[in-house]
Amino acid sequence: MLSPIQLPSLAVLRCFEAAAKHESFTAAAEELALTQSAVSRHVKELEDQVGTPLFRREGRGVRLTDAGRNLARELFEDLNRLRRTISHAVAAGGSTQLLSIAVLPTFGSRWLMPRLPDFKNRHELLELFVHSRSEPFDMSEAGINLAIHTGEKEWPGAQLTPLCPEGLVAVAAPQLVSRFGDDPRNLFQMPLLHISSRPLLWENFRQTLNGVDMPARKGSYFDQFALIISSAVAGLGAAILPTYLIEKELQSGTLIQISVLPVPFGRNYYIATPAGMKNPLASQFTTWLKKQVSRPIR
Repeated sequence: MLSPIQLPSLAVLRCFEAAAKHESFTAAAEELALTQSAVSRHVKELEDQVGTPLFRREGRGVRLTDAGRNLARELFEDLNRLRRTISHAVAAGGSTQLLSIAVLPTFGSRWLMPRLPDFKNRHELLELFVHSRSEPFDMSEAGINLAIHTGEKEWPGAQLTPLCPEGLVAVAAPQLVSRFGDDPRNLFQMPLLHISSRPLLWENFRQTLNGVDMPARKGSYFDQFALIISSAVAGLGAAILPTYLIEKELQSGTLIQISVLPVPFGRNYYIATPAGMKNPLASQFTTWLKKQVSRPIR
């Protein structure tokens, strides 16, 4: 029977991680508050255990060898996974329930967070670990119990449950509406604010209106809805935004809804959970989420 391979110490692995990240023993030593010789000694210990050089000495510096680069890539993932595990344990503390969720940044801050105390109050022993993610990822690898996703109904390795449609509306600040009027066709006389990931939204909307032949692709472009919302409130231009992201602005009148876009223009929100995994707490959170979409925040 083969004896198990003895693992290097965490100190050795952290030294290699830092040295590989910087490709510098000096920078690694500064990051870890160690001496350069200590970093070098730990890296040599790992090289002896692996049985191959991990760094190539070049003048006064170092460069990863192919073996070092391959080890670094996998070790980074392993150490990050370990950090997440410890972080989850710290977050849970003495509680018996921990829910790890990932959410789109703007949707999370503007829609989910104001509602989250309601769920938390229903589960006294619950602690949350909230991640900001914009694209699909390996949920099992990341240790995430549930994520909120928008776009196509595609997420490898995950089961998707419909949450709600996006609900796009064209809006503008009161000063722009006073100046140009509230006819949807007048929107195209205003400066237009675009989301860079969906540059044809305004053009597609223009084509649904009669008598509008003005260009709809000119204007300012932003890579996040949060930036567009702030710009629209400041009166920089008209915007097409999901209603779930501007509930308070619509209620307070800092943004005025001028037109509702046809349903096919919008995307859908989905709840993603790891395929094949049953998590009662995630199921409860899913049920709670689906009830929230019809309840405006106060």
